[in-house]
Amino acid sequence: MSSLTGKVVLVTGGSRGIGLATARQLLEQGASVAITGTSEQHLAAAEKELHGSGNVLPLRADVRQNNDVEAAVSAVVSRFGGLDVLINNAGVGVFRSVADMSVDEWHRVIDTNLTGVFYCCHAALPHLRARGAGWIINISSLASKNPFVNAAAYCASKSALNAFTEALMQEVRYEGIRVAYVLPGSVSTGFGGLANTKAAGALLPEDVAQVIVDLVAHPARSLPSRVEIRPAQPPRK
Repeated sequence: MSSLTGKVVLVTGGSRGIGLATARQLLEQGASVAITGTSEQHLAAAEKELHGSGNVLPLRADVRQNNDVEAAVSAVVSRFGGLDVLINNAGVGVFRSVADMSVDEWHRVIDTNLTGVFYCCHAALPHLRARGAGWIINISSLASKNPFVNAAAYCASKSALNAFTEALMQEVRYEGIRVAYVLPGSVSTGFGGLANTKAAGALLPEDVAQVIVDLVAHPARSLPSRVEIRPAQPPRK
């Protein structure tokens, strides 16, 4: 039996891209998986695609809204009897200069990529503690340490996410809860409308998903707390 058989996993932003690929691989390994998204259409399509792969629960939830997050976590626990793994994958990117970015766009990025992670962790931790073990995996980005033009909000949100994750890791490690963050490079998803996310040589969502699933299945005696993943052979400049 897979080490993930019987595990209950919540993947935010699980209706597309990295989140959907992660949900698919987790289901194939025997986990029960809940996915969140803000679009009913995308969630329905994801549920249809994942149907037959295992036990999946689609939930409409906006991670920027604490009430949505608490309701989603409660629904997972009610359906599956508990929670073992939280994967904070939901994220947005608005790529404009600081001068051109609106206040609403700034809040959309920060509230999704950072505050939403806090909401999810805050709601999930009591259930992970009830298990006496578990995983929280936050999806960051190599942009967190390599800022670029027109990405101040996005890079700041991911840099802050890194610091948040490392602090949380130290807070809960002695309770059997492991916390890690994954930093992908360019992934072929068309994220945020960036042209280079579709470039030849970019990572596939399945590549990042494999790293996430490997972390969840990692032996409990060690904690790989930070993983960077980038294209093996990007186009030469």
